[in-house]
Amino acid sequence: MWRIYYLGALIHNLNVMATIENIGVWNKAVEFAKDVYKLCKDNANIYKDFGLRDQIQRSALSIPSNIAEGADRGSQKEFLRFLFIARGSCSELKTQMHIVKKLDYIADADFKNIMDKLDEIHKMINGFINTIKKKIEVNQ
Repeated sequence: MWRIYYLGALIHNLNVMATIENIGVWNKAVEFAKDVYKLCKDNANIYKDFGLRDQIQRSALSIPSNIAEGADRGSQKEFLRFLFIARGSCSELKTQMHIVKKLDYIADADFKNIMDKLDEIHKMINGFINTIKKKIEVNQ
């Protein structure tokens, strides 16, 4: 099970922005995107459904991409905005995976594995959002 390591300590000063490589949720999201690409490649049903496969892959890529873009913006408010977008991409991907399941494109074990990882990333992003919101409130 993934753990949230960076919530309190990652953004310890408003003048210091972490590099993406130091952001635990970004690392998890990159690994997760790799897992999603592998699933799409290895699963014949998903692979054949180009529209659905393309959307699943785009959603998976959007999560770490938005975390990275937000971290590089240089302000807490901008970072927060992009974390909300990343969280939205998690919800989008959850919906797509439920559709894949309803179409019987995926085995129960594969579905559970993907959803467990996605839920953990979603929780990590929520925790990160809450931490940054508190930092913004304290410094206003």
